[in-house]
Amino acid sequence: MNDTPLPHLSSCQHPKPEAYTGHFITLTPLDVANDIVELFAISHADDEARKLWRYLPMGPFATQEEYRAFLLNWQAKPDVIASTVRDASTRRCLGSISLMSIRAEHGVAELGNIWYAPSAQRTKANTEACYLLLRYCFEKLGYRRMEWKCNAQNEPSQRAAKRLGFSFEGIFRQHMIVKGENRDTAWFSMLDHEWPRISLAMKRWLYEDDSVSLSAFNL
Repeated sequence: MNDTPLPHLSSCQHPKPEAYTGHFITLTPLDVANDIVELFAISHADDEARKLWRYLPMGPFATQEEYRAFLLNWQAKPDVIASTVRDASTRRCLGSISLMSIRAEHGVAELGNIWYAPSAQRTKANTEACYLLLRYCFEKLGYRRMEWKCNAQNEPSQRAAKRLGFSFEGIFRQHMIVKGENRDTAWFSMLDHEWPRISLAMKRWLYEDDSVSLSAFNL
């Protein structure tokens, strides 16, 4: 066993709410007062939109005020940095993503509480949002590990994690009770030494050639 200290960990910082500008989307720190109307509208507009809450730990919400209370509580958590995702051209709200389970002392954080309006699904929005946050954590903060966790029944989320280059680590059985149901949780991770290769694949697919799947670039 190697017990050699990792001196660079002393420089790992807790992420701060920041704005990020990509080619397709922008990420801005969640501003509940200004974002609530759009976020609620696109995530509760109809039955199709409300389905996005199926595997999230909370929601859908009966009223905008209930959703506001949830967002304020979520934003107040010390290990969460929540962002609103917007279309870079139109500024139209597309969804939400968070850095969560942040453990700066270990250089670890999770991408989670991710959802997008139906119109933004199967676009480059989530890939670029994840790319911007992963780049921030690995390259600016010097993090060692990024995580992705989801309900083991949530096959689209598992496919998304693998497509982005996360490695499957296993199933935590009977991990939680969510909305009165058992949740087995699938765990995925990405490590700092894997990021240079994954970053190149993401940039190539996002900005140069999307004729080949991102999964193929990540092989």
